[in-house]
Amino acid sequence: MNPAAYGLLSSVVYGVGDFLSGMASRRDSPLRVAALTHPLSALAMGLLAFLLHQPLPPASDLWWGAAGGLVGLGAILAFYRALALGPMGAVSVSAGALSAAVPVAIGIIGGEALGLKGWLGALAVLIGTAMLSLHPGERGGNGVTIGILAGIGFGFFFTLLGQAHSAQGILWTLAVARLASSLVIVPIAARMVGLRPQAPALVFGSAPFDTAGNLLYLLSVQGGGLAIGALLSSLYPAFTTLLAVVVLREHLKPMQWVGVVIAMIGAVLLSAK
Repeated sequence: MNPAAYGLLSSVVYGVGDFLSGMASRRDSPLRVAALTHPLSALAMGLLAFLLHQPLPPASDLWWGAAGGLVGLGAILAFYRALALGPMGAVSVSAGALSAAVPVAIGIIGGEALGLKGWLGALAVLIGTAMLSLHPGERGGNGVTIGILAGIGFGFFFTLLGQAHSAQGILWTLAVARLASSLVIVPIAARMVGLRPQAPALVFGSAPFDTAGNLLYLLSVQGGGLAIGALLSSLYPAFTTLLAVVVLREHLKPMQWVGVVIAMIGAVLLSAK
């Protein structure tokens, strides 16, 4: 499978996982959701790496994985909180658009050329995100604002994780990322909210999608580069939004729908740069 296909598939998996996580976070504490899913993800990745006899990657890859896991934890907690406040579709798109913009900005600083499509895409992402977030007095507006912060965090998570270059030890790198976040979030959640889930089916159902999404993303990055992998993976809000509309009967305002379309067009342009 080519890197673009891995990236697109990761966006589908991320989208479904985020929808389930958002549903779980509306019934449970985001702290508890993360504390229960991250150790499961770390265990699954470590066990799979062992069964497949994957060699350990260079120590630098493991350190990048751990750093990404810690940064990603903050982003995930903010994202879960934002999804709980809603509207889920707008929150997901705003976070996804900015998670794409951050790696692009870092790539530009590092010398990557965007081209005309890339610059138009970046502008569309910014405009679309602004249209999603500027709704004074609207219920759920705080959710979109927190979602924007989460998107910036996800952008740095993708960037850090993308620095792991060894293809042979990919599962160990992801296991270390989730282990690092687990070591932080589990004791905090145990002390503050406890570890007994209120919506176990949704909490544990979202974990495999998070794990698979990270794996597919890293496969995409290692085959096609940071910008391509991150940008294609950032299309996941389309699937989260679709599920929110179909399952939750969620209604976005006309201006928000325009923002969704513009932001997604921007992500597509960035991916095709």
